[in-house]
Amino acid sequence: MSVTQAASDEVLIARIAQGDRLAMQVLYGRHHVRVYRFGLRLVRDEQAAEDLISEVFLDVWRQAGKFEGRSAVSTWLLAITRFKALSALRRRKDFELDEEAANAIEDTSDDPETVVQKKNTSEALRECLTGLSPEHREIVDLVYYHEKSVEEVAGIVGIPENTVKTRLFYARKRLAELLKAAGVERGWP
Repeated sequence: MSVTQAASDEVLIARIAQGDRLAMQVLYGRHHVRVYRFGLRLVRDEQAAEDLISEVFLDVWRQAGKFEGRSAVSTWLLAITRFKALSALRRRKDFELDEEAANAIEDTSDDPETVVQKKNTSEALRECLTGLSPEHREIVDLVYYHEKSVEEVAGIVGIPENTVKTRLFYARKRLAELLKAAGVERGWP
């Protein structure tokens, strides 16, 4: 793909974002074969690949204003195609589950006793968290409940990464002591 074509693709996307149907036709004409072939390789079904083309270009029509230009338009189209293809494959697998296979699946849900144990453990954990210092509680909350990395926590709280690691270490240690005092052994029921 030439630099000129890549630049013109971005112009087409900008025009599509403004509702230009002709720009959409040009973009479709330029990329539908590549999208179809890529989709076909993923889903291995011609009809599903045809459906993917429709879904992809419908998304382009709806989402053109959100295109940020961090990649080439063709890359963006293939990323949308990949996402749609994987979703279609997941739906197909869910649909193909027959009754015999469904009956063969083991029920791994918790029994009532385990549910009560988990609830009690969860309540004890919440109570023990209040026994931590505000600084330690903040770190535990960001790392475990908001799933932030040490680097992200350091940026949010405004402290060095090593301080985050140290606080996390002492918070875990203190939490283990509080849980043991509350009669909660390690592990989840």
